[in-house]
Amino acid sequence: MTRTFRRLHGWLFALLVLACAGAIGYFSARYDHVADWTYGGRASLPAESLAVLKALDGPVDIVSYANPQGDVRSNIAAFLQRYQRAKPDLSLRFVDPQQDPAAMRELGITTNGMLILHYRGHEQRLDALDNRSLTNALKRLLRGADRIVAFVSGDGERSPSDGGNADLGLFVAQMQDSGIRAVPLNFAQVASVPMHTDLVVLASPQHALSYGAVKALTDYVTEGGNLLWLTEPTNDDLHLMPLADALGLHLLPGVLVDGQGTAIGLNDPRVLALGDYPEQAITHGFRLNTQFQQVSALALASQTAWHAVPFLRSSPQSWTEFKPISNTGTSTIRFDASAGELKGPLDFGFALSRLSPSPDKAEQRAVVIGDGDFLSNAYLGTDGNRELGRRVFDWLLGDDVLVNLPQATGAPDRRLNMTLAQLSTVSFGFLVVVPLLLLIAGGWIAWRRRRA
Repeated sequence: MTRTFRRLHGWLFALLVLACAGAIGYFSARYDHVADWTYGGRASLPAESLAVLKALDGPVDIVSYANPQGDVRSNIAAFLQRYQRAKPDLSLRFVDPQQDPAAMRELGITTNGMLILHYRGHEQRLDALDNRSLTNALKRLLRGADRIVAFVSGDGERSPSDGGNADLGLFVAQMQDSGIRAVPLNFAQVASVPMHTDLVVLASPQHALSYGAVKALTDYVTEGGNLLWLTEPTNDDLHLMPLADALGLHLLPGVLVDGQGTAIGLNDPRVLALGDYPEQAITHGFRLNTQFQQVSALALASQTAWHAVPFLRSSPQSWTEFKPISNTGTSTIRFDASAGELKGPLDFGFALSRLSPSPDKAEQRAVVIGDGDFLSNAYLGTDGNRELGRRVFDWLLGDDVLVNLPQATGAPDRRLNMTLAQLSTVSFGFLVVVPLLLLIAGGWIAWRRRRA
């Protein structure tokens, strides 16, 4: 009886194990769970990509024109699985480009595996498959169409395409990846801002604009156009007074200096470092530090229809310095109220909005910042300058859903920096010390065995 019971118990245990294995197989085929244990979650979708997917409030259809042969289709499907888990209504289907070559030529399919993304009647094409490229393509779908940004040129403005230290080429190239098309605007060639321009940028002109150019810009703003004006304390902007009056702003004389700069390692008092910002849509949730190299303070000049909100403000230890400051930052300066200098905190960035006088759109927006260096090639990589500039552009273009996207960051453990001495030490350890220790251990074990 005992033997029979033991056999029955063994069979029941085996059946139970098989049942558990079957249940695990059944549920694993229908449900999946993914866990990312990498440091910083670098194997997961970046927070920026997740936010863009969440903002797409409709189905996204992705068509891949890939040959059935090879691993291209499987690689694409595996790559997009993370996006489909985050957005279940993101679909993927494959088309064999060899079935209809003529149709492929008409569609402009030039590479095996090329993707076309469809969303609400808009489409984007993608040749390279990586997180950055796909996220930018999804951003362009959110915009709906490329935004036309005209950069005023011809009077020494910062160039949107050149690589000089003072130019904006690096920043504009990044913005173009996410659906912004930069075009030059020279008032020596045109009398007014062209139609269908979404934004005009006046970036630190070094020479006085002509009367016609100032009038064209003023008329553009008066009629409902969006404007970004980057000014400098070294520029003579008296000729731009009609534009400033149209915005209800006044550029204060002098250059903003900060008396607390030396405490945080800044040797030039003209460099302003910010970590806190007045609340506005551009700075909502923005916690990165920014630096501004040479700043002109701004103030509201008159009551207008504009709703003006400051979003960049200097510290209480700042003031408007009237005396010249050497480029080395070694000049002895102090606040002089008797000379008319103003004590901080002072605003140097304003976001303005109002009901648009144009029937084509509901709201008009403008931003005036008393510094253009923070977006220049030389200083774009400083702290959060790039991210602040992106937020300014997205807000001005009315793409509010993109303004507060999380900043794209890389995993902090992806790069190992070692000095030559450290590399030599590690190399010596692996090539000499480790083999020597293994030989000693082996000899010791052999000696013990002989004695035994």
